[in-house]
Amino acid sequence: MNKRKIINDPVYGFISISSDLLYDLVDHPYFQRLRRIKQLGLADVVYPGALHTRFHHALGAMHLMGLALKVLQEKGHLICETEFEAAQAAILLHDLGHGPFSHVLESVVMPGVEHEAITLVMMKDLNRQLNGRLDMAIQMFEGTYPRRFFHQMISSQLDMDRMDYLNRDSFYTGVIEGSIGADRLIKMLDISNDQLVVEEKGLLSIENFLHARRLMYWQVYLHKTLLCAQAMLTQILHRARELTLSGHELFATPAFTLFLHTKFTLTDFDNQPDLLQSFNALDDNDVWASVKGWASHSDPVLASLCTMLLDRNLFKIVFYNNPPGEDILNPFRERLIASGLTEEHLTYFLVTGETINWAYAKEQDPIRVKMKNGNLVDIADASDIPTIEALTKIVRKYYVCWAKNVSLRG
Repeated sequence: MNKRKIINDPVYGFISISSDLLYDLVDHPYFQRLRRIKQLGLADVVYPGALHTRFHHALGAMHLMGLALKVLQEKGHLICETEFEAAQAAILLHDLGHGPFSHVLESVVMPGVEHEAITLVMMKDLNRQLNGRLDMAIQMFEGTYPRRFFHQMISSQLDMDRMDYLNRDSFYTGVIEGSIGADRLIKMLDISNDQLVVEEKGLLSIENFLHARRLMYWQVYLHKTLLCAQAMLTQILHRARELTLSGHELFATPAFTLFLHTKFTLTDFDNQPDLLQSFNALDDNDVWASVKGWASHSDPVLASLCTMLLDRNLFKIVFYNNPPGEDILNPFRERLIASGLTEEHLTYFLVTGETINWAYAKEQDPIRVKMKNGNLVDIADASDIPTIEALTKIVRKYYVCWAKNVSLRG
Protein backbone atom coordinates (compact mmCIF):
# COMPACT_ATOMS: atom_id res chain seq x y z
CA MET A 1 0.00 0.00 0.00
CA ASN A 2 1.28 3.45 -0.89
CA LYS A 3 1.59 5.41 2.36
CA ARG A 4 3.27 8.48 0.89
CA LYS A 5 0.46 10.99 0.59
CA ILE A 6 0.10 14.67 -0.27
CA ILE A 7 -2.56 16.83 1.36
CA ASN A 8 -3.66 20.17 -0.08
CA ASP A 9 -3.63 22.67 2.77
CA PRO A 10 -5.14 26.15 2.27
CA VAL A 11 -2.43 27.81 4.38
CA TYR A 12 0.79 26.18 3.09
CA GLY A 13 -0.21 24.46 -0.12
CA PHE A 14 0.87 20.83 -0.36
CA ILE A 15 1.77 18.97 2.85
CA SER A 16 3.58 15.65 2.48
CA ILE A 17 3.10 12.61 4.71
CA SER A 18 6.60 11.32 4.18
CA SER A 19 6.82 8.02 6.07
CA ASP A 20 4.84 4.88 6.86
CA LEU A 21 4.77 5.77 10.56
CA LEU A 22 3.32 9.24 9.97
CA TYR A 23 0.71 7.76 7.65
CA ASP A 24 -0.27 5.17 10.28
CA LEU A 25 -0.60 7.90 12.90
CA VAL A 26 -2.77 10.12 10.71
CA ASP A 27 -4.92 7.11 9.81
CA HIS A 28 -5.45 6.08 13.44
CA PRO A 29 -8.86 6.75 15.13
CA TYR A 30 -7.12 8.80 17.86
CA PHE A 31 -5.94 11.28 15.24
CA GLN A 32 -9.04 11.13 13.04
CA ARG A 33 -11.11 12.33 16.03
CA LEU A 34 -9.37 15.71 15.70
CA ARG A 35 -11.39 16.27 12.50
CA ARG A 36 -14.42 16.66 14.77
CA ILE A 37 -12.89 19.18 17.18
CA LYS A 38 -12.68 22.80 16.08
CA GLN A 39 -9.38 24.53 16.71
CA LEU A 40 -10.99 27.68 18.13
CA GLY A 41 -14.02 26.21 19.88
CA LEU A 42 -16.80 28.81 19.93
CA ALA A 43 -14.84 31.53 18.11
CA ASP A 44 -17.11 31.29 15.07
CA VAL A 45 -19.73 33.25 17.06
CA VAL A 46 -17.38 36.20 16.39
CA TYR A 47 -15.47 35.12 13.27
CA PRO A 48 -17.73 32.97 11.05
CA GLY A 49 -14.75 31.57 9.15
CA ALA A 50 -13.13 30.07 12.27
CA LEU A 51 -14.32 26.55 11.50
CA HIS A 52 -10.94 24.86 11.06
CA THR A 53 -10.11 21.85 13.18
CA ARG A 54 -7.30 20.50 15.33
CA PHE A 55 -6.75 17.99 12.52
CA HIS A 56 -5.80 20.87 10.20
CA HIS A 57 -3.56 22.41 12.85
CA ALA A 58 -1.70 19.20 13.69
CA LEU A 59 -0.91 18.54 10.03
CA GLY A 60 0.28 22.13 9.63
CA ALA A 61 2.55 21.89 12.69
CA MET A 62 4.01 18.64 11.31
CA HIS A 63 4.68 20.40 8.00
CA LEU A 64 6.48 23.29 9.71
CA MET A 65 8.50 20.83 11.78
CA GLY A 66 9.72 19.21 8.56
CA LEU A 67 10.71 22.58 7.09
CA ALA A 68 12.55 23.59 10.27
CA LEU A 69 14.46 20.31 10.53
CA LYS A 70 15.60 20.64 6.92
CA VAL A 71 16.85 24.18 7.61
CA LEU A 72 18.84 22.91 10.60
CA GLN A 73 20.30 20.08 8.51
CA GLU A 74 21.34 22.58 5.82
CA LYS A 75 23.17 24.57 8.49
CA GLY A 76 25.31 21.53 9.26
CA HIS A 77 23.50 20.03 12.24
CA LEU A 78 23.32 16.25 12.21
CA ILE A 79 19.70 15.09 12.43
CA CYS A 80 19.27 11.46 11.49
CA GLU A 81 16.24 10.03 9.70
CA THR A 82 14.79 8.46 12.85
CA GLU A 83 15.05 11.76 14.76
CA PHE A 84 13.46 13.62 11.85
CA GLU A 85 10.52 11.23 11.82
CA ALA A 86 10.18 11.17 15.61
CA ALA A 87 10.04 14.97 15.86
CA GLN A 88 7.35 15.11 13.19
CA ALA A 89 5.40 12.35 14.95
CA ALA A 90 5.60 14.15 18.30
CA ILE A 91 4.29 17.46 16.96
CA LEU A 92 1.64 15.65 14.91
CA LEU A 93 0.24 14.06 18.08
CA HIS A 94 0.69 17.00 20.46
CA ASP A 95 -3.06 17.84 20.60
CA LEU A 96 -4.50 14.31 20.95
CA GLY A 97 -5.66 14.98 24.52
CA HIS A 98 -7.89 17.93 23.70
CA GLY A 99 -11.54 17.26 24.44
CA PRO A 100 -14.50 19.08 22.92
CA PHE A 101 -14.16 22.84 23.44
CA SER A 102 -10.85 22.08 25.14
CA HIS A 103 -10.48 24.29 28.20
CA VAL A 104 -14.24 24.57 28.83
CA LEU A 105 -14.52 20.80 29.09
CA GLU A 106 -11.34 20.54 31.17
CA SER A 107 -12.56 23.03 33.75
CA VAL A 108 -15.97 21.42 34.30
CA VAL A 109 -16.02 17.78 33.23
CA MET A 110 -12.42 16.84 34.07
CA PRO A 111 -11.11 19.46 36.52
CA GLY A 112 -7.44 19.03 37.30
CA VAL A 113 -6.77 16.79 34.29
CA GLU A 114 -4.83 18.81 31.73
CA HIS A 115 -5.01 17.92 28.06
CA GLU A 116 -1.22 17.56 27.86
CA ALA A 117 -1.37 14.73 30.38
CA ILE A 118 -4.08 12.91 28.43
CA THR A 119 -2.06 13.46 25.24
CA LEU A 120 0.85 11.60 26.83
CA VAL A 121 -1.41 8.74 27.93
CA MET A 122 -2.77 8.44 24.39
CA MET A 123 0.72 8.57 22.87
CA LYS A 124 1.86 5.78 25.16
CA ASP A 125 -1.18 3.70 24.24
CA LEU A 126 -0.44 4.32 20.56
CA ASN A 127 3.16 3.25 21.21
CA ARG A 128 1.96 -0.05 22.63
CA GLN A 129 -0.19 -0.61 19.57
CA LEU A 130 2.75 0.23 17.29
CA ASN A 131 5.26 -1.97 19.13
CA GLY A 132 7.47 0.84 20.41
CA ARG A 133 7.77 2.87 17.21
CA LEU A 134 6.99 6.05 19.19
CA ASP A 135 9.65 5.62 21.88
CA MET A 136 11.80 8.49 20.61
CA ALA A 137 8.82 10.74 19.83
CA ILE A 138 7.53 10.36 23.39
CA GLN A 139 10.95 11.23 24.81
CA MET A 140 11.02 14.36 22.67
CA PHE A 141 7.48 15.28 23.75
CA GLU A 142 8.30 14.79 27.44
CA GLY A 143 11.64 16.58 27.19
CA THR A 144 13.71 13.55 28.23
CA TYR A 145 15.44 13.04 24.89
CA PRO A 146 19.18 13.91 25.23
CA ARG A 147 19.08 16.52 22.44
CA ARG A 148 16.90 19.08 24.20
CA PHE A 149 16.30 21.36 21.22
CA PHE A 150 13.82 18.83 19.83
CA HIS A 151 11.53 19.44 22.82
CA GLN A 152 11.85 23.20 22.27
CA MET A 153 10.61 22.73 18.72
CA ILE A 154 7.56 20.89 20.09
CA SER A 155 6.83 23.00 23.18
CA SER A 156 8.36 26.41 23.82
CA GLN A 157 7.73 30.05 22.99
CA LEU A 158 9.16 29.45 19.53
CA ASP A 159 7.68 26.05 18.73
CA MET A 160 6.00 24.75 15.60
CA ASP A 161 2.68 24.58 17.46
CA ARG A 162 2.53 28.34 17.98
CA MET A 163 3.85 29.13 14.53
CA ASP A 164 1.08 27.13 12.92
CA TYR A 165 -1.83 28.20 15.10
CA LEU A 166 -1.00 31.90 14.72
CA ASN A 167 -0.79 31.58 10.95
CA ARG A 168 -3.80 29.29 10.66
CA ASP A 169 -6.05 31.14 13.10
CA SER A 170 -5.16 34.41 11.41
CA PHE A 171 -6.01 32.92 8.01
CA TYR A 172 -9.41 31.52 9.03
CA THR A 173 -10.54 34.43 11.19
CA GLY A 174 -9.35 37.05 8.72
CA VAL A 175 -7.38 38.85 11.47
CA ILE A 176 -4.37 39.66 9.31
CA GLU A 177 -2.38 41.05 12.26
CA GLY A 178 -1.76 37.46 13.37
CA SER A 179 0.16 36.50 10.23
CA ILE A 180 3.77 35.82 11.18
CA GLY A 181 5.71 34.94 8.02
CA ALA A 182 6.61 31.46 9.25
CA ASP A 183 8.88 30.68 6.28
CA ARG A 184 11.36 33.44 7.05
CA LEU A 185 11.15 32.77 10.79
CA ILE A 186 12.01 29.12 10.27
CA LYS A 187 14.95 29.98 8.00
CA MET A 188 16.43 32.04 10.83
CA LEU A 189 16.45 29.11 13.31
CA ASP A 190 19.72 27.57 14.46
CA ILE A 191 21.12 25.43 17.28
CA SER A 192 23.73 26.58 19.77
CA ASN A 193 24.78 24.68 22.91
CA ASP A 194 21.91 22.26 22.25
CA GLN A 195 19.43 25.16 22.39
CA LEU A 196 17.06 26.32 19.68
CA VAL A 197 18.10 29.88 18.85
CA VAL A 198 17.45 32.57 16.25
CA GLU A 199 20.10 34.22 14.13
CA GLU A 200 20.56 37.94 14.74
CA LYS A 201 19.25 38.78 11.28
CA GLY A 202 15.94 37.16 12.29
CA LEU A 203 15.37 39.64 15.11
CA LEU A 204 12.61 41.55 13.33
CA SER A 205 10.82 38.31 12.47
CA ILE A 206 10.75 37.32 16.15
CA GLU A 207 9.50 40.76 17.15
CA ASN A 208 6.70 40.43 14.60
CA PHE A 209 5.92 36.95 15.94
CA LEU A 210 5.57 38.20 19.54
CA HIS A 211 3.47 41.21 18.54
CA ALA A 212 1.23 38.98 16.39
CA ARG A 213 0.71 36.63 19.34
CA ARG A 214 -0.26 39.50 21.63
CA LEU A 215 -2.70 40.93 19.08
CA MET A 216 -4.27 37.54 18.37
CA TYR A 217 -4.95 37.07 22.07
CA TRP A 218 -6.77 40.39 22.37
CA GLN A 219 -8.58 40.18 19.03
CA VAL A 220 -9.41 36.46 18.91
CA TYR A 221 -8.60 34.21 21.87
CA LEU A 222 -9.73 36.74 24.50
CA HIS A 223 -12.38 38.52 22.42
CA LYS A 224 -15.15 39.74 24.71
CA THR A 225 -17.94 38.02 22.79
CA LEU A 226 -16.06 34.72 22.78
CA LEU A 227 -15.55 35.01 26.54
CA CYS A 228 -19.32 35.41 26.94
CA ALA A 229 -20.07 32.34 24.80
CA GLN A 230 -17.50 30.28 26.73
CA ALA A 231 -18.97 31.41 30.04
CA MET A 232 -22.42 30.30 28.88
CA LEU A 233 -21.21 26.88 27.76
CA THR A 234 -19.37 26.47 31.07
CA GLN A 235 -22.56 27.25 33.00
CA ILE A 236 -24.52 24.83 30.81
CA LEU A 237 -22.11 22.02 31.65
CA HIS A 238 -22.13 22.93 35.35
CA ARG A 239 -25.94 22.76 35.41
CA ALA A 240 -26.03 19.54 33.38
CA ARG A 241 -23.59 17.86 35.77
CA GLU A 242 -25.51 19.11 38.81
CA LEU A 243 -28.78 17.75 37.43
CA THR A 244 -27.19 14.45 36.42
CA LEU A 245 -25.66 13.89 39.86
CA SER A 246 -29.00 14.66 41.52
CA GLY A 247 -30.73 11.92 39.53
CA HIS A 248 -32.24 13.78 36.57
CA GLU A 249 -32.29 12.07 33.20
CA LEU A 250 -30.46 14.09 30.56
CA PHE A 251 -30.10 13.25 26.90
CA ALA A 252 -26.45 12.66 25.94
CA THR A 253 -24.36 10.25 23.90
CA PRO A 254 -23.03 7.24 25.86
CA ALA A 255 -19.50 8.65 26.10
CA PHE A 256 -20.69 12.09 27.20
CA THR A 257 -23.08 10.53 29.73
CA LEU A 258 -20.15 8.69 31.31
CA PHE A 259 -18.18 11.90 31.81
CA LEU A 260 -21.20 13.82 33.11
CA HIS A 261 -21.78 11.17 35.79
CA THR A 262 -18.18 10.78 36.95
CA LYS A 263 -15.23 13.07 37.64
CA PHE A 264 -12.24 11.14 36.39
CA THR A 265 -8.64 11.69 37.46
CA LEU A 266 -5.48 11.12 35.47
CA THR A 267 -4.93 7.92 37.46
CA ASP A 268 -8.24 6.62 36.15
CA PHE A 269 -6.94 6.95 32.58
CA ASP A 270 -3.89 4.89 33.51
CA ASN A 271 -5.89 2.21 35.32
CA GLN A 272 -9.00 1.91 33.11
CA PRO A 273 -8.07 1.03 29.51
CA ASP A 274 -11.67 1.39 28.31
CA LEU A 275 -11.79 4.98 29.60
CA LEU A 276 -9.40 6.11 26.87
CA GLN A 277 -11.76 4.70 24.25
CA SER A 278 -14.67 6.56 25.84
CA PHE A 279 -12.66 9.79 25.83
CA ASN A 280 -11.77 9.28 22.19
CA ALA A 281 -15.48 8.95 21.41
CA LEU A 282 -16.03 12.54 22.63
CA ASP A 283 -15.98 15.45 20.21
CA ASP A 284 -17.79 18.74 19.57
CA ASN A 285 -20.79 16.90 18.14
CA ASP A 286 -21.56 15.24 21.48
CA VAL A 287 -21.75 18.62 23.19
CA TRP A 288 -23.78 20.36 20.49
CA ALA A 289 -26.24 17.48 20.23
CA SER A 290 -26.72 17.65 24.00
CA VAL A 291 -27.15 21.43 24.03
CA LYS A 292 -29.81 21.11 21.33
CA GLY A 293 -31.58 18.39 23.30
CA TRP A 294 -31.36 20.22 26.61
CA ALA A 295 -32.95 23.35 25.12
CA SER A 296 -36.31 21.62 25.63
CA HIS A 297 -35.49 20.11 29.05
CA SER A 298 -37.91 20.64 31.92
CA ASP A 299 -35.26 22.40 34.00
CA PRO A 300 -35.74 26.12 33.22
CA VAL A 301 -32.11 27.10 33.94
CA LEU A 302 -30.61 24.49 31.63
CA ALA A 303 -33.22 25.03 28.92
CA SER A 304 -32.81 28.82 28.98
CA LEU A 305 -29.01 28.76 28.84
CA CYS A 306 -29.02 26.29 25.94
CA THR A 307 -31.62 28.22 23.99
CA MET A 308 -29.74 31.48 24.49
CA LEU A 309 -26.46 29.95 23.27
CA LEU A 310 -28.09 28.30 20.25
CA ASP A 311 -29.84 31.54 19.29
CA ARG A 312 -26.70 33.61 19.96
CA ASN A 313 -28.49 35.60 22.62
CA LEU A 314 -25.22 35.94 24.50
CA PHE A 315 -24.28 37.34 27.89
CA LYS A 316 -22.99 40.89 28.13
CA ILE A 317 -19.57 41.69 29.55
CA VAL A 318 -17.77 44.52 31.36
CA PHE A 319 -14.01 44.64 32.09
CA TYR A 320 -12.29 45.98 35.19
CA ASN A 321 -8.69 46.60 36.21
CA ASN A 322 -9.25 45.02 39.64
CA PRO A 323 -11.33 42.06 40.85
CA PRO A 324 -14.96 43.25 41.02
CA GLY A 325 -16.22 43.62 44.59
CA GLU A 326 -19.71 43.46 46.04
CA ASP A 327 -20.29 47.11 45.18
CA ILE A 328 -20.02 46.15 41.52
CA LEU A 329 -21.74 42.75 41.67
CA ASN A 330 -24.78 43.73 43.75
CA PRO A 331 -26.37 45.97 41.08
CA PHE A 332 -26.07 43.08 38.60
CA ARG A 333 -27.73 40.73 41.08
CA GLU A 334 -30.56 43.19 41.70
CA ARG A 335 -31.13 43.57 37.95
CA LEU A 336 -31.27 39.79 37.44
CA ILE A 337 -33.64 39.28 40.37
CA ALA A 338 -35.88 42.03 38.97
CA SER A 339 -36.03 40.08 35.70
CA GLY A 340 -37.46 37.06 37.55
CA LEU A 341 -34.43 35.04 38.65
CA THR A 342 -34.21 33.59 42.14
CA GLU A 343 -31.14 33.77 44.39
CA GLU A 344 -30.61 30.05 43.73
CA HIS A 345 -30.23 30.59 39.99
CA LEU A 346 -28.13 33.77 40.03
CA THR A 347 -24.77 32.03 39.77
CA TYR A 348 -25.72 30.56 36.40
CA PHE A 349 -26.44 33.96 34.86
CA LEU A 350 -23.77 36.07 36.57
CA VAL A 351 -20.17 35.01 36.00
CA THR A 352 -16.86 36.58 37.01
CA GLY A 353 -13.45 35.77 35.56
CA GLU A 354 -10.09 37.08 34.49
CA THR A 355 -7.97 37.15 31.36
CA ILE A 356 -4.20 37.10 31.13
CA ASN A 357 -2.18 38.19 28.11
CA TRP A 358 1.52 37.47 28.40
CA ALA A 359 3.14 37.66 25.00
CA TYR A 360 6.66 36.77 26.12
CA ALA A 361 7.49 34.80 29.28
CA LYS A 362 11.11 35.92 29.51
CA GLU A 363 11.88 34.33 32.87
CA GLN A 364 10.21 30.97 32.23
CA ASP A 365 11.19 30.26 28.65
CA PRO A 366 13.57 32.79 27.07
CA ILE A 367 14.04 33.15 23.33
CA ARG A 368 17.76 33.30 22.61
CA VAL A 369 19.25 35.32 19.76
CA LYS A 370 22.60 34.20 18.35
CA MET A 371 24.58 37.36 17.71
CA LYS A 372 27.12 37.65 14.90
CA ASN A 373 29.94 37.21 17.45
CA GLY A 374 28.41 33.91 18.59
CA ASN A 375 27.05 35.16 21.92
CA LEU A 376 23.54 34.16 22.97
CA VAL A 377 21.36 37.06 24.14
CA ASP A 378 17.75 37.19 25.29
CA ILE A 379 15.58 38.78 22.64
CA ALA A 380 14.41 41.45 25.06
CA ASP A 381 18.05 42.51 25.48
CA ALA A 382 19.03 42.06 21.83
CA SER A 383 16.22 44.22 20.48
CA ASP A 384 16.44 48.01 20.39
CA ILE A 385 12.66 48.26 20.22
CA PRO A 386 11.32 49.12 23.71
CA THR A 387 7.99 47.38 23.14
CA ILE A 388 9.67 43.95 23.33
CA GLU A 389 10.44 44.55 26.99
CA ALA A 390 6.83 45.68 27.44
CA LEU A 391 5.62 42.35 26.05
CA THR A 392 7.22 40.58 29.03
CA LYS A 393 4.72 42.18 31.40
CA ILE A 394 1.57 40.31 32.37
CA VAL A 395 -1.59 42.18 31.39
CA ARG A 396 -4.47 41.01 33.57
CA LYS A 397 -8.08 42.07 33.19
CA TYR A 398 -11.11 41.07 35.24
CA TYR A 399 -14.63 40.81 33.91
CA VAL A 400 -18.27 40.28 34.78
CA CYS A 401 -20.58 38.42 32.38
CA TRP A 402 -24.34 38.54 32.87
CA ALA A 403 -27.55 37.71 31.08
CA LYS A 404 -29.09 40.97 29.99
CA ASN A 405 -32.41 39.62 28.71
CA VAL A 406 -33.09 36.36 30.50
CA SER A 407 -36.48 34.73 30.77
CA LEU A 408 -36.51 31.30 32.39
CA ARG A 409 -38.37 28.74 30.33
CA GLY A 410 -40.64 26.11 31.80
